[in-house]
Amino acid sequence: MTEELAVQFLTEAIYTTLLISGPILLLALVIGFLVSIFQAVTSINEMTLTFIPKIVGVIALLIVLLPWMIKLMEAFTLKVFNMIPLLAQ
Repeated sequence: MTEELAVQFLTEAIYTTLLISGPILLLALVIGFLVSIFQAVTSINEMTLTFIPKIVGVIALLIVLLPWMIKLMEAFTLKVFNMIPLLAQ
């Protein structure tokens, strides 16, 4: 495995990871921010209040984006399997 191939592989792996996890993490961040603003405005200091909206939001987003995520992971996996003969050189 050459250095260029290793760098390309790691770059694609990190990019794929960011594409898959990014929307979920961003939604959890936005929901947490909105709930914290709501808690500050209403003076509700319940620590467990943030969990239910985040769980519901992440599950809803997963239902919507799961086909796209699976296609993305499938394409990356096939690309990795196709790179196996290049590793022997």
